[in-house]
Amino acid sequence: VAATSLLQVRHITPEKFYVEACDDGADDVLIIDRVSTEVTLAVKKDVPPSAVTRPIYGIMGTIHLVAGNYLVVITKKMKVGEFFNHVIWKATDFDVLSYKKTMLHLTDIQLQDNKTFLAMLNHVLSTDGFYFSTTYDLTHTLQRLSNTSPEFQEMSLLERADQRFVWNGHLLRELSAQPEVMYSNSASLSSCFRAGVRYYVRGIDSEGHAANFVETEQIVHYSGNRASFVQTRGSIPVFWSQRPNLKYKPDPQINKVANHMDGFQRHFDSQVIIYGKQVIINLVNHKGSEKPLEQTFAKMVSSLGSGMIRYIAFDFHKECKNMRWDRLSILLDQVAEMQDELSYFLVDSAGKVVTNQEGVFRSNCMDCLDRTNVIQSLLARRSLQAQLQRLGVLHVGQKLEEQDEFEKIYKNAWADNANACAKQYAGTGALKTDFTRTGKRTQLGLVMDGFNSLLRYYKNNFSDGFRQDSIDLFLGNYSVDELDSHSPLSVPRDWKFLALPIIMVVAFSMCIICLLMAGDTWTETLAYVLFWGVASIGTFFIILYNGKDFVDAPRLVQKEKID
Repeated sequence: VAATSLLQVRHITPEKFYVEACDDGADDVLIIDRVSTEVTLAVKKDVPPSAVTRPIYGIMGTIHLVAGNYLVVITKKMKVGEFFNHVIWKATDFDVLSYKKTMLHLTDIQLQDNKTFLAMLNHVLSTDGFYFSTTYDLTHTLQRLSNTSPEFQEMSLLERADQRFVWNGHLLRELSAQPEVMYSNSASLSSCFRAGVRYYVRGIDSEGHAANFVETEQIVHYSGNRASFVQTRGSIPVFWSQRPNLKYKPDPQINKVANHMDGFQRHFDSQVIIYGKQVIINLVNHKGSEKPLEQTFAKMVSSLGSGMIRYIAFDFHKECKNMRWDRLSILLDQVAEMQDELSYFLVDSAGKVVTNQEGVFRSNCMDCLDRTNVIQSLLARRSLQAQLQRLGVLHVGQKLEEQDEFEKIYKNAWADNANACAKQYAGTGALKTDFTRTGKRTQLGLVMDGFNSLLRYYKNNFSDGFRQDSIDLFLGNYSVDELDSHSPLSVPRDWKFLALPIIMVVAFSMCIICLLMAGDTWTETLAYVLFWGVASIGTFFIILYNGKDFVDAPRLVQKEKID
């Protein structure tokens, strides 16, 4: 990982890119041959004086598209804070530089495909949430970092990073093959294994990786003491799907032939190894379309029979209906003893470990977003109360709720965290953040939830295929082969795709026109209105019945084969 905060890229057309560190005394230059793609190290005197110079702040890596290789670099960054005297940056702008000096070797179809792939790449890069540090490992918790060997400490940041959270790991594969090369690692604590968008990536894969898996660590630093509390979230770890089909809430489908126990056990074996004991909090409904998933989850935990796993089912919507969010205290009281048993990590100012966290709460709802965010924020608050009392910040009897200024900052931080997770997975900000920010449900919050729900409906049905393809391309789940004669982006549409919406719009328009321009008699007007009304409604239901043909589906990776 680059130990510099500023790099310069000097590129000479058409042969090479030159990347040099700007630290005092640094003399190494990374040279990338734009023809052979060979990566080597040289010294600054080897950089031609005629080279065009521009500043960059890190290398995300390289990616191969139809036109050839591209170099992805960070061109803008923003300091978001300091972490134990280590600066944490957020990458805010990127540049994608082509190795090729011309596109004349491409056909028109290849040019269009290359343009689409570039749009996909830029779409992922424009997603808010790429953080990096040149001096600190963001991918490991405080507790894991405190239990490492000297050999681990001597490894480069990329070598020792938790690969679940290195989103540009695929882009760095060629550069990381050069042991002496410096590069900048960009990481997020949202797992890049089984990554994707809301309705196209659910459940687990054959390796036990859960969709929308997020590790959340809340850290307290006070007078040299460091405390942390870790929680996880992830999709219900069985093989299930929920394909968009124009319905507001598609019915989830549990795979009837898959070996659920194999994937389930793989998932929790890895979770126990990494985090210790698991307290599952399942927040899905106990009736309706979500009921089979709750029953399957409970059955799998019971069948596994592990003493390291405890299961709690809490019907969030039933318990909190009619805006009775005070009833969340029922769940908190139920898990209070378990939370005390799991404890939290604490190391004093002398570096001595006082307590270790013995396990985590693994929370989930259907999306692992809105209901999960609320519960995680309440569990984190309870842990923070105990930590601050332990550190002497709060006296016995004092409550966090009494610290008005801190309370406001703390709630907003958790609401912002909820929005960041939701935007990546669902495409909009989180729901129910009015409760996270204020501690109570409001009418304005309900209105905002309604707006976000409508926005999610549109994105999930009409733009998530492109978003899923973008993620698959970025993570290397799909590799571009310029020699492939068949373009995966060229998927012919069935006649229904254009004909039925046009018929529905025309029929509805005629119905309105007949209402506004009445005929000679009311019976004539009624006949026209009924005819066109039935035509528009009938066409609407035909479209709804064939809903999967009208949604924006992924084209690069067949998710059905992965589920």
